[in-house]
Amino acid sequence: MVSASNDGDPRELLALAEDVVARAARAGATEAEVLLTATDSALTRFANSEIHQNVAETGTSLNLRFVIGKRIGVASSGRRDAEGLARLVETAGAIARSAEELEQWSGLPGPTGAQAASSAAVTRRRSARAIGTAEATPEFRADGARAVIAAADVEGVTAYGSFATTEDTVVVANSRGIRAAETRTNAQLLTVSMSPDGGTGYAEAVAMDATAIDAGAIGREAAAKARATDRAQVIEPGDYPVVLEPYAVVDIMDMLGYLGFSGLAVEEGRSFYERGKRIGSDLITVVDDAADPAGLPMAFDYEGVEKRPVTLIDAGLCVDVVHDAQSGARAGVGSTGHGLPAPNPYGPFPLNMSMWAGTASLDELVGGMERGLLVTRFHYTNVVHPKLAIITGMTRDGTFLVEGGRVVAPVRNLRFTQSYLDALAGVEAVGRDRRTLRGFLGAAVVPAVRIASWTFTGATEH
Repeated sequence: MVSASNDGDPRELLALAEDVVARAARAGATEAEVLLTATDSALTRFANSEIHQNVAETGTSLNLRFVIGKRIGVASSGRRDAEGLARLVETAGAIARSAEELEQWSGLPGPTGAQAASSAAVTRRRSARAIGTAEATPEFRADGARAVIAAADVEGVTAYGSFATTEDTVVVANSRGIRAAETRTNAQLLTVSMSPDGGTGYAEAVAMDATAIDAGAIGREAAAKARATDRAQVIEPGDYPVVLEPYAVVDIMDMLGYLGFSGLAVEEGRSFYERGKRIGSDLITVVDDAADPAGLPMAFDYEGVEKRPVTLIDAGLCVDVVHDAQSGARAGVGSTGHGLPAPNPYGPFPLNMSMWAGTASLDELVGGMERGLLVTRFHYTNVVHPKLAIITGMTRDGTFLVEGGRVVAPVRNLRFTQSYLDALAGVEAVGRDRRTLRGFLGAAVVPAVRIASWTFTGATEH
């Protein structure tokens, strides 16, 4: 009998996952996979420059993939008692029996790399967990929020935002011998400052270790930008050189990861990817590396496959794409450790992208423009043309006119329609300082960049 306690001990959770795999086999599964996540998360929110909410949540999620031949059923549950586990297995089995066969189903993945060579049942990497995050208290997060608010007070603006800390223990066990468990931590502090004269400013920090986040610096950055955007002027849409801060660059990385660097996107013919194709200037190198300590490390994916570093772009040239077990099998290359939880309509995804730094300071990036725009971040971006990576969206929380290499005025937000591939090809300089930021599904480590031309198609009234 597996204990139903609510802690995140990896050995106990692995035993629970193995129990569910065995139950599925007894219920007729030819293959079975359990993804179990025990989460301990907390969030402190602030608005109108006051802390107004502190919430915490603990719980366990069990996700069972039940396979009968080429029929797959997936069910999830938050229960760990015997009745709940029995119902989970029964539900997943019923779904599998009523599902259509997946003709290209290649089976669940087996152990790879060090896991296959070792008799150890558990894969752990201590570097994925930081005590400073795991032991973060409401008082710690409140101190961070107060530091942001104090910075806003100095500038006479109002602060809004949140400080979140999370500890996840992730366990995967399947009927083919995968046994993987790891405890991961992450923290995110974000804030928007609003000026009484209409300005807004944004700042964010993400880290494995919450104590590495300088809350005061984040507050000062957002507050200063809110004041700097007061009484923004209207400029005509058109093509402008731009400097994109890291908050905007992370959107480029996310979109390219989703549209192009997924093995499923390539297989379905909707990707721009071609090995050796030039899609960026020679200043652009992007890798997906889950061992990078600057990001949010993780040892294995949500199928339990060890994560491999994958070079996506090398000096502007397409190099490789990421795979999960299914896309990798169909491509004949195997999984690169980029599987998402089942059922997964997205296919594999690069969760740990990192763009190599350049040599320029932000002032030097801006100084290289005779007349252009400095953009803090993007908002509400959507795909127009996937193979050309044409995206539409808006600027937000800090857009500035640059003349003679100097910021001269804030401008109202602009709508753009731009090929992100053309943008990469037009990169003229890359910043030396990088930020770790939350992305679409994972985290990315990115610098600021200067791009020769960006197409703005409309202006806003605010």
